[in-house]
Amino acid sequence: MKLQQLMSYTRRAIDDYQMIEDGDKIVVGVSGGKDSLTMLYALKGLQRFYPKKFELMAITVDLGFQNFDTKAIARLCQELEIPYKVVHTEVAKIVFEERKESNPCSLCAKMRKGALNQAVKECGFNKIAYAHHKDDIIETMMMSLIFEGRFHTFSPKTYLDRTELTVIRPMMYVWEADVIGFSHKYNLPVAKSPCPADGYTKREYIKDILKKLNREHPGCKERMFTAIVNGNMEDWPLKTGQ
Repeated sequence: MKLQQLMSYTRRAIDDYQMIEDGDKIVVGVSGGKDSLTMLYALKGLQRFYPKKFELMAITVDLGFQNFDTKAIARLCQELEIPYKVVHTEVAKIVFEERKESNPCSLCAKMRKGALNQAVKECGFNKIAYAHHKDDIIETMMMSLIFEGRFHTFSPKTYLDRTELTVIRPMMYVWEADVIGFSHKYNLPVAKSPCPADGYTKREYIKDILKKLNREHPGCKERMFTAIVNGNMEDWPLKTGQ
């Protein structure tokens, strides 16, 4: 996928759900993975010509795993002229050594988001862009159905009352396969996750189920996404024109 197509998908999501307003100061949460690095390119490209003017900054929450190097991310941010900050934490030590969590993902995510939200507030920014793509939205819906018994997934735009921050997901119309293609085409400095639980999660289990379903019933993932968008879920904002 080329940059122009990526920006087209991103802009459509932003316009559909009014994700950006004039004067917004947006932090991109950068993990070092393909998704967040791709979103950096998309938002930087959009910033150049989008009618509503906004600032960008990138923040990485360093969870404290060994062998996690942020130098390549810093170089990319420098090339894109995006200010970059690394927040150092001891999340890995707390989750894996002190607490020895059998299901570490939930606590890790909660602590990581807390550290990111605090850094965003300290920097004086008002929005956080997460790089969740189309597959993430469908997978989360399936996880909610199977493990919680409810039809739910994260919203394109969410206001966090406690922190007075707004989370946006500009890549919600982009398939993961296109993100992979973009990261290869533009040679993004993708860092392998140092987390020992990586690849052994409920999400990976659901991802495998969805791959099999889509092979046996072509187009079923697209139909699931349509059901989500049209599902009138409680936390979802209305699309423009509705």
